[in-house]
Amino acid sequence: MQVIIIAAGEGIRMRPLTLTLPKPLVSVGNKTLLDHIFLALPDEVTEAVIVVRYLANKIKNYCGVTFHGRSIIYAEGSSLGSAYSFLAAQPFIIEDRFLFINGDEFPDPEDIKNCLSYPVSILCFRPNDPWNHGVVTLRPDGTVEQITEKPVQPKSNLASLGVLVLSKKIFSYVPEKNDTTEFFFTSLVNQFLRDEDVVAVESKRGIGGISTVADVEKLNNLLL
Repeated sequence: MQVIIIAAGEGIRMRPLTLTLPKPLVSVGNKTLLDHIFLALPDEVTEAVIVVRYLANKIKNYCGVTFHGRSIIYAEGSSLGSAYSFLAAQPFIIEDRFLFINGDEFPDPEDIKNCLSYPVSILCFRPNDPWNHGVVTLRPDGTVEQITEKPVQPKSNLASLGVLVLSKKIFSYVPEKNDTTEFFFTSLVNQFLRDEDVVAVESKRGIGGISTVADVEKLNNLLL
């Protein structure tokens, strides 16, 4: 099985740490975020497509062609946003079903295992500040209806973590622009959700993406 890891962003909210490092190489608990992601992967994941752009050579030099026992392929991300960075991985995806993880996540191995027990799924959690996340709304049958990025008035307290199990059908959609000028990966996911029954897998230990210096400090304290 393959995994796509988006590691292309500048990590502006994590400056000054990301002035000289790409965010996935920021360390928490004496390991980089990329190390934590790879250590959480199950054995069935044998190849990773890492999408890089900002300080790409540092990630390439750190991971090489084999990282934590997995073969590595690099794809070039886009300045247009996470949707087009994700689509850059399409030529390298062979099997119909694959795993997706944001490069600033701190995933739990059991959560990934639970997600993979369904054909397609999204890992979710219940943060104290849902308005600061991608808020998930569910259909009556428990499948995911929509993800809304950082809504002013959240319709639920359930939020998406950056771990998804997807099929290649998601590559057939065209990115849609958000309120600014960026094309978010969420725009592809929401089109996928309209056509597929995607299960919401709730994490009991999820802490959300690592986006700021304060997040890094908080996670370091938790690990200690």
